[in-house]
Amino acid sequence: MNLLNQNRAPLFEAMKEYHKKNVIPFDVPGHKHGIGIKEMTDYFGQAMLELDVNAMKSLDNICNPIGVIKEAEDLAAKAYGADYGFFLVNGTTAGVQTMIMSACSPGDKIILPRNAHKSATTALILSGAIPVYIQPEINDELGIAMGISFDEVKRVIANHPDAKAIFLINPTYYGATSDLKSIVDIAHKNNMAVLVDEAHGAHMKFHDELPLEAMDAGADMCAVSTHKTGGSLTQSSILLLNQGLIDSKYVKTTLNLTQTTSASYLLMASLDIARRQIATRGEKMLERVLYLSRWARDEINKTNGLYAFGKELIGTPGVFNFDETKLGVNVRKIGLSGFEVYDILTDEYNIQTELGDMYNILAIVSLGDTEESIKALIDALKDIAQKYKKEKIIKGKRDILKNPEIIVSPRDAYYSRKKIVRFEEAAGEVSGESIMTYPPGIPLVTPGERITKEMIEYVVRLKEEHSLLQGPEDQCIEYIKVLGM
Repeated sequence: MNLLNQNRAPLFEAMKEYHKKNVIPFDVPGHKHGIGIKEMTDYFGQAMLELDVNAMKSLDNICNPIGVIKEAEDLAAKAYGADYGFFLVNGTTAGVQTMIMSACSPGDKIILPRNAHKSATTALILSGAIPVYIQPEINDELGIAMGISFDEVKRVIANHPDAKAIFLINPTYYGATSDLKSIVDIAHKNNMAVLVDEAHGAHMKFHDELPLEAMDAGADMCAVSTHKTGGSLTQSSILLLNQGLIDSKYVKTTLNLTQTTSASYLLMASLDIARRQIATRGEKMLERVLYLSRWARDEINKTNGLYAFGKELIGTPGVFNFDETKLGVNVRKIGLSGFEVYDILTDEYNIQTELGDMYNILAIVSLGDTEESIKALIDALKDIAQKYKKEKIIKGKRDILKNPEIIVSPRDAYYSRKKIVRFEEAAGEVSGESIMTYPPGIPLVTPGERITKEMIEYVVRLKEEHSLLQGPEDQCIEYIKVLGM
């Protein structure tokens, strides 16, 4: 067996062989190759339901892979230049949780940017690690957080030399990357593990004009959302490990604490197929993606009031490099919020973008895009800028994401006794819950932080814009749980 042969897809090939055998099933799942749920079989097809199977001898087991799943994971690791790879069927959330739980014990410090995904917060609760937040750079005109500066990392490490790990985002949701290699080097000099959330960078390894990928930068662990930009099915991701500061066997044990014992073979097969495709054809496919994203930027920037930002940001605070497949468009100069443009695109043009925020929309350009889909977006934005433009320009404002006052650890806050107060009267209280917009899933308030007037005002404004907020038990966010009796 040649593990370097990226043309193979061992798990998918084994599933096709299983399909040929026409096995009589007396195991789970109970629909028995789709016979028991005919409506799904009729709509999605017989083959898909027949391959929705359970762990068995010929198809290996994700909890202790020794056969075709292990072969597929090894191929994924080789494709990314890592020592080990682990398939994830609970998204990159499972990978982020495993990384932090593998590197940190209760009471250990971990350095991380405040614009980390909510999965990092849940990992702090699960692990008992203590966050040391590092302030990401803010672009005032765009109103969003960028990457973190090397000088700021150096300062925080000097102030917290006992931290066990540093957690990074590569790239941010909007495409900015930090000086990853320099940060890895200084962290390792201080015996700190480097953990990277690469949820939006699964494609970056496979084209030289894209930013540096975590494993190539020497990071210890990295979680990539293959389903976001690599072509696999939603909820499927890969956890990558470079052996050294963190042991692979401990990582697997930690992963098995939270990962299901009934992993979907459809999800795992999609990882196997997507890895084969991007490893063997990725450069050519991504060349096309870059062409489309550059064309879209050029055309959008010809429209007065719209600004599709990109590589010109390199060298500005928090932007060491930029992933051009993230097509962010600043719309505040046409007098509309990103939320409004997001809704107009959805409701009137049948175009679904990734998100809208106060000042921008974000479109992800990826392997499945075509000239037709890109042209539809360009034409729609030009039309919106003409039809809906307002004379009043929305003023730029700094992002709310700034270093909070941490009163107790997220874990202690989660398990503390709580009381319910009106959210708009909660300034000064210590939060017992998280509040976030989703997407992107970055918390505005997390357990253990002091709630400020600014936080409240920002969340109220998001509610007025009908942003999708989640986190508290009260879905309307009229009330919030805070620490106390």
